[in-house]
Parts: sequence; structure tokens; C-alpha cells
Amino acid sequence: MKQRTHILQRRGRGAASNQAGRFEPHTHEAFDDGWGGIEEELPPLETEISIDASRTVIARNNSPDIPFDRSINPYRGCEHGCVYCFARPTHAWLGLSPGQDFESKLLMKPDAALLLRQELSRSGYRPRVIALGTNTDPYQPIERGYGITRQILEVLQECRHPVGIVTKSALIARDADILSAMAEQHLARAYISITTLDGSLARRMEPRAPTPAKRLKAIEALAKAGVPVGVMFAPIIPGLNDHEMEDVLQASHDAGASTGGYVLLRLPLEIKDLFREWLEAQYPDRAGRVITLVRDCRGGRDYDAEWGKRLKGTGPFADMVAKRFAIACRRYGLDKRSWELDTTRFVKPAADADQLALL
Repeated sequence: MKQRTHILQRRGRGAASNQAGRFEPHTHEAFDDGWGGIEEELPPLETEISIDASRTVIARNNSPDIPFDRSINPYRGCEHGCVYCFARPTHAWLGLSPGQDFESKLLMKPDAALLLRQELSRSGYRPRVIALGTNTDPYQPIERGYGITRQILEVLQECRHPVGIVTKSALIARDADILSAMAEQHLARAYISITTLDGSLARRMEPRAPTPAKRLKAIEALAKAGVPVGVMFAPIIPGLNDHEMEDVLQASHDAGASTGGYVLLRLPLEIKDLFREWLEAQYPDRAGRVITLVRDCRGGRDYDAEWGKRLKGTGPFADMVAKRFAIACRRYGLDKRSWELDTTRFVKPAADADQLALL
């Protein structure tokens, strides 16, 4: 009988394995055949970066349970390595694994700003808020070198186009100058994702993301710059970090956050196996309870993708989370401000040589 080998976690990576995506014809699995040869320590997994040759940069959706219909993701894959990331299954469309490939084989869009200018120049374009970083983080580590997110913001600022940003990186504070100027015209807002204040849990769950303390500093920096900034306590993982909700909201309020949001853990497609694998390796004493609570919030399944249910879950535990969150937001004043952004200021980008080269 085949026996699964003990899973060795690669240092600095979230997923414990690299199983093939759902579209691949073959899968492979390591197992102990009794002859030894299993390495005691896996070598570091280096990050590989390729160019994404997409011809457009604005993605559109008609999802009824999210407040935007268009978004931009400067990168595919995310080096932060968050084991729970709902975007992991998208790597399967590239013939790559949603596991370690997702956090180590990245694609970047070097022409994103030029493509954005082209799309905003079209005669039929009508402005609505563009969400930046809805799939993978626009401020993940490679942004520090490539600066694609900043280039996109420069185009949006030039065109007076409204933008909303979600990130778990303190690097967003680098762009406080642009965001502050846009915020003065009601054109920018930001959310910082803080999943835990526990440094040990954060290192295991989000190995290459900035520490919770640095994210709180980013909230403080944006707030001082006049940028409307909120906190996303996401995902809430029942039995693992849900007890921190009030502490995260209070710390974020103290840092300058003016509103808050949350999402319950989502385990679609390959994520359910990746998360279970990670959970059993990192927190074997809690794994059974966590999975039971997750399934209790999803109608007895690992995941329910139904509109209106997929983000918040259902059932007694999900209802309790919703009530706790509402009470905490009222207590800390995170439920009062409206962040409507202005779409009436939009102007089409000026024509230039780079833009004309794309036409």
C-alpha cells in the first residue's frame, strides 16, 4: 500500500506541494516506498518571472456580489504565497500548478500602462471605478523592481480616473503621493488586508507578505496623506484566526482606518486540497475542527460558489461572525463613511508616440 511521505515545507513558500492543475492530463505525488532517498530539507524555490503578452489590461465581470465591474491585475501569480489565496486556481489556465508554481512562476505585464492608455482612449469608453489588485496583489515583492502598478496609477491620475486598491503590502505607501493627489479629487481609496496580528501565524500563512505591524504602518501613512483607507479582515478562517477579529479592527482603527470589510475563507477547486495539506502540516491539532467549521459555513461542503453566499457563508457560525463584525465596526467607527468616487472628472489620455505605436 502506498504511504504518503511527510510533507516538507519549503522555506518562504506557502503551499506545501505543487500538484498539477485540473486541466493537466497527468498528476504526480511523492510517496515513501521504503527505500529512503527522501530529502531531509528541500532546497529554496527560486522565483521565475515571465512576460504576459496580453493585448488588453482591463478585465470585466458581471458578478452581482462585488461592487465593481472592471479591474486590473499587473501580475499573474503572487509571490506573497498566501496559502488560502482564492486566485490560485487561475494558474491552472496557464498549464501551471496552483500550488508552488502560483507563488514562484510569475507573469508580469510590462506594457500595462500603455495598454491602459489605449483602452481609455477608445471612443466608447465610459469610466467606472477600476479595482486594482482584485486577483493578485499589485504590490507584491516584484513590484518594487518593476513599478508597473505605479505606472498604471500615473495614467489613472493623468486621466482623472477613479481607482480602488486592495493589497496586503506596505509598499503601497510608496505611492502615497499619487494617491493623496487623487484622493483630493475623490478619485482614490484603498484597503489594506490584515488577516492576523500574530506574527507566527502570518509567517506560516502569508510567508512573503509584509508583517502585520508594517501593514498597520501603511494604513497610518495613507491616512496621514489624506487617502481614504480601510481594513479587510480577510479571509476569516474559522477556528484559526476568527478570534482576532475585534483586535484587528481596533488596531486598524487606531492606525487610521475609516472603514472595514471581511470575507470568509473560500476553498474552490484546487485550494481545498492545498489548504488541507498546509493545515495538517502546520496545525495538526486544529485541522479537524477548522475543516468542520468551514464546511458548516458552506452547507456541508468545502465551498459554495452561489452569488451572495460565497463571500460571507451561511449557517450559525457565519451568522455569528457577521454580527460580531457589525458590532465591532460600530464600536470603532468603521461603518460610517461613504467612499463614493467621482467618475465625472474623467478625461481621455493625451495622444503620444507610445500610444500611437499600439494602434
